[in-house]
Order: sequence, then structure tokens, then C-alpha cells
Amino acid sequence: MIEDGTGLLTIGELARATGLTVRTIRYWSDEGALPPVGRSAGGYRLYDAASVARLELVRTLRELGLGLGDVRKVLAGETTVAEVAAAHVKALDAQIGALRVTRAVLSTVARRGSTAEEMTLMNKLARLSTAERRRIVDDFMTEIFEGIDTADPDIRHRMRFAAASLPDDPTPEQVDAWVELAELIQDPEFRALMRRMIEFNAADRGPDVPPGTSLWFMSRLIQLAGEALRQGLAPEAPEAEDLLRRLLGDADRAAVLERLTAASNVRVARYRELSGVLKGLGPQSAYEEEFAWVVAALRVRAGR
Repeated sequence: MIEDGTGLLTIGELARATGLTVRTIRYWSDEGALPPVGRSAGGYRLYDAASVARLELVRTLRELGLGLGDVRKVLAGETTVAEVAAAHVKALDAQIGALRVTRAVLSTVARRGSTAEEMTLMNKLARLSTAERRRIVDDFMTEIFEGIDTADPDIRHRMRFAAASLPDDPTPEQVDAWVELAELIQDPEFRALMRRMIEFNAADRGPDVPPGTSLWFMSRLIQLAGEALRQGLAPEAPEAEDLLRRLLGDADRAAVLERLTAASNVRVARYRELSGVLKGLGPQSAYEEEFAWVVAALRVRAGR
């Protein structure tokens, strides 16, 4: 405190009182966040008790991440602390989202042992806008269903549900899943596989076949094959023939075998699994054992 009876503090005394460095206080003062209340005879900046309180507010706002521009607006009464805090929360949410994406991409790169080119692609996919992600899904749906008007409407609905986009507030696992799913549904070979599955579905339907029939068939397959697996019934066992008749009736078994071979493809199973992650549903069963049992039973009889 200078010895003139005013009770004013030099910048050094202010630094000692607050624990901040002289350099920091001088910088904030130069930026207009802490103007001096006067000058000494020697030209040194002087501050009063209100400056100490003001300095504590500046320090708090800066520690919370606010820029000096926002700090000056608060101090000048141009905005309130609450308004600045709300705006800063939004900015932090955006930064947290970006960091989640970055973490997910780096995690995937480390796990896969990706090249620089693969990393660049993954980063691009992860940072697409909502509209860009929707376009990828729409392109996928258009290609696999285009010109096929007889496919089961329930299948179309479930396929769009499965081709999920990235949630607005994704977990790292969901970002990872989206990157992989986006790569998958843009792969021409995978699209051709899914197109073939839709064609199988359409070929099964006549004008009087109600919606949901295909889903009923899959549910029936899972139920009956599950029973066979629990009983330890081998696909080549004579008793398996009765199960196939209950499931397929007089359907063309060669066509069914081709259809189920496509449906039980490991990439299709992975597609379903990734969709479950994106939807926050947790691990989803692909019923690989049930599909494999029916496929094996059909193959045994097709070879006879």
C-alpha cells in the first residue's frame, strides 16, 4: 500500500494479495479487464479494494474458460454471468462432442492398426454432419430397394431402423460403430449382398401375402432351430427333416438355402450388431447358430 493515506495498492502489492503474478495482472489490465483507478507520482498503476474483488471475479471467469472478451462484457454490465455461463456450456458441449469423436477415431486406429489413409477416412466419416450421415443411409436404402415394390414393408422399415445414424450425443463406442457401419454400407459388395436379400424377400411375396410374413418366417426359424440345438439334434439326423417340413412346407429349398446363406453372412451379422450399438440397445444376437443349423440341414439334403 502506498504511503499517501489513500489505501491504494501498487500492482506488486495486488499480486501479493491475490497470489497472481504481476505479469498476469498487467496483461489483464492492458486488455481492459482490470483498469487501474489511478497512477502514482512515478506513473505506476494503482488499485483499490474494489479492484481486488474485480480481480477475483476475472480470475474465476478465466479459470472457467471464458475469454477476456466475455469477461469484459460481464464487468461492463453488457451481459450477466448466467448468460455467459449458458453460452459457455453450449461451447463446452460442442468441444466435448468433438473430443469424443477424436478419441473414438484414435481408439479405432490403434485397435485396427490402421494406415494413415484409413485413419483419414475414419476421421472424415466420424465428423460428417447429421445431413451428410443421413444422405449415406438414404443412398444405401435407395440402392438396395430401388425398383423392388413387392418387398415386405416391415423389412423396409426394419432395414432403415438398422441403418442407424450417429446420435446427437454419442458415446465413444457409438462413434466407433458409426465409422464401421458407414464404411460397410458404402461397400458395393455389401450393398449387392443386401440387395440380393431384398430380392429373395420380394420373390417370396404374392399379392395376398400380408406384411410381416418374412419376419414371421425368421422368428419361426429361430424358434425351431433353437429347439433342435437345445435337444442336441444334428442337422444330418433323420428327425431334422420333420423340422424342415414344419418350417418350409413345400417351398423351393434351394432358393431358401441361397436366401439363408446370404442372411447368415458374417457381414450381415456385423451390420445388425453395429446397429444395436448405435441404437443404444446393447449387444444384439444375430442367431448365428440357429441360421447355421438350418443352412447345414438344407445342405445335407441338397447333396443327396
